[in-house]
Amino acid sequence: MPRKVNYGPDYDDNYDEYDYGYEVDENETPPQKETIKHSVWRCSICTYDNDETMSSCDICGVLHGPLLNNSIYDKKRTANIFDLKSSRVSSTVVGRDEAVKVSSMRSDSSNQSTEKGKHNRLDEINILKNIEVGPPAGSRTSDNCSASVQEGWLGHVDESSVAVNLQSRGKSSLSLMPKERNVMVDDSSSSRNGGEANSLTSNLENISFAAKSRHSNDAKPGRAISRAQYKPEKWMLPEKAEHSLTQLNLAIVGHVDSGKSTLSGRLLHLLGRISQKEMHKYEKEAKLQGKGSFAYAWALDESAEERERGITMTVAVAYFDSKRYHVVVLDSPGHKDFVPNMITGATQADASILVIDASIGSFEAGMDGTKGQTREHAQLIRSFGVDQLIVAVNKMDAVDYSKERFDLIISQLGAFLRSCGFKDSSVSWIPLSAVENQNLVSAPSDFRLSWYLGPNLLDAIDSFQPPTREFSKPLIMPICDVIKSPSQGQVSACGKLEAGAVRSGSKVLVMPSATIATVRSLERDSQACPIGRAGDNIAVSLNGIDGNHVMAGGVLCHPDFPIAFAKHLELKVLVLDGATPILIGSQLEFHIHHAKEAARVARISFLLDSKTGKVVKKAPRCILAKQSAVVEVILQEAVCVEEFSKCKVLGRVFLRTLGRTVAVGIVTRIVEEQQ
Repeated sequence: MPRKVNYGPDYDDNYDEYDYGYEVDENETPPQKETIKHSVWRCSICTYDNDETMSSCDICGVLHGPLLNNSIYDKKRTANIFDLKSSRVSSTVVGRDEAVKVSSMRSDSSNQSTEKGKHNRLDEINILKNIEVGPPAGSRTSDNCSASVQEGWLGHVDESSVAVNLQSRGKSSLSLMPKERNVMVDDSSSSRNGGEANSLTSNLENISFAAKSRHSNDAKPGRAISRAQYKPEKWMLPEKAEHSLTQLNLAIVGHVDSGKSTLSGRLLHLLGRISQKEMHKYEKEAKLQGKGSFAYAWALDESAEERERGITMTVAVAYFDSKRYHVVVLDSPGHKDFVPNMITGATQADASILVIDASIGSFEAGMDGTKGQTREHAQLIRSFGVDQLIVAVNKMDAVDYSKERFDLIISQLGAFLRSCGFKDSSVSWIPLSAVENQNLVSAPSDFRLSWYLGPNLLDAIDSFQPPTREFSKPLIMPICDVIKSPSQGQVSACGKLEAGAVRSGSKVLVMPSATIATVRSLERDSQACPIGRAGDNIAVSLNGIDGNHVMAGGVLCHPDFPIAFAKHLELKVLVLDGATPILIGSQLEFHIHHAKEAARVARISFLLDSKTGKVVKKAPRCILAKQSAVVEVILQEAVCVEEFSKCKVLGRVFLRTLGRTVAVGIVTRIVEEQQ
């Protein structure tokens, strides 16, 4: 029932209109104001006059004191201010150290007026407590008891599981927290049930509701739940089949015109993934444009612009099966203008093939510090966690399969790869010729290559150690591409599942929009599949979300384990050899998984020893080539990110400027997280 308070910041002496919730006869005289005696204090809720020695109302238990403020009440609002989306929460408090049971029920959409002359009594009393809705249960510790609401009881509000923590005596203000959403609840604590009223005891001053968001469309979940507490369901773990192949994501990288696409196309043709009819079509089209040697490359470079320019511009995806692996080929562009596209392949790779052009002058051009992409590609794939590498020395036919040329490449490039962090035992060197089909899937037939006694390319791929998968961790899938179908109102997110599993009907949290969506269907290798697990490259079709909320650079994650969203980060970086120095205030391109953002170096905290990691200098003015340092960067816009110790794929970064990569590193700390 709407009432007017007689004290506090909302009291107005000139305001005389009362709304008692019933119609008044013309002959009746309206109720008059009662003067509050000095020896008693009047409850602002039930208007009962209590003795001034009592600290709480004898009827409803409300504490004595000005609990209201302008941010909650005004003159024209009613006492029903705790209605939240037409829901009503009823609380029954049993005792201070006992569980509090919270139930939810729907209220009528509008209050209906009663018949003339009838007086409605106040059946519900709003309890003014410090009610705060915070992060998921478990994110805040309390020495007192907590109880959770059954899932679904608050489905029309947030479909949350709510924990009520009874805290010790403390503050009793209804202040709105800036970083948390406070939910005000219409609490009917003294509603009669069989003539008996439930009352609150005066020692319960602080009630906090920790809402654990699960299925709401606009969710701002907490981040305090430890990932160690996550327990995967049985269907998320893979079933070990006798003849199943492990998926291996293989990135093909290297300097422009080193023969990456030709090598990939020839390999696919030899393994039966490209039919003879299709190959004949590519050969015919290539000859018509005077590019007969590009026939195998055109199996992957399908766009007209790529074929016209003769270079790969985007990452092409293809598949083949070896004896041990189901290989996903990620053919990456080699031109320096398309390094950001190359990164899309490198971030998804489990292993890599670095293709080298053995012809005179071409290898040297790729190793050039300013324009060559051999060095930059090697540094990038290592910075993204790839530690297994095949160096495919291609076009050996151009140097008559010279062993001396092969050994020279090994000596020069091998030293550089060791400086990048590759171990000699994890690097394989394979001389081959993609055009002449030498040493690809079988031993070389040309006698000029008889000096080589090692494995062929396909056997070297099978020699890779199987990648480790994080099946038992919460879902994480960085979004590398988005496919929208406006006519059907559908949107699909594409990427590699880095952790966890997903299936049709699953609820996923889309970051950074913090919106819950439902998985409609899944596709793997362009075919529908029921379940996607860690390591799979899939397309996830989503329902119940605006297509504008799904974007490349975002992340699909578990609703209870959201990914951080921040713009102020602390990084541990290594400035690459030959790169320009990094100064305080330097403007750089910040890259992380599939996101790119402008960044400014706000602080250089320490200079580190590159070998031991110990601090050698505090607050240096700049970072020179080959130096390691701890820096703070501020991004122009926030990105999805995690500390490297928590999630490696979302904690690896690199910095670029003027079309060159100047530093690689990891996220050591999120200085300030966006809410």
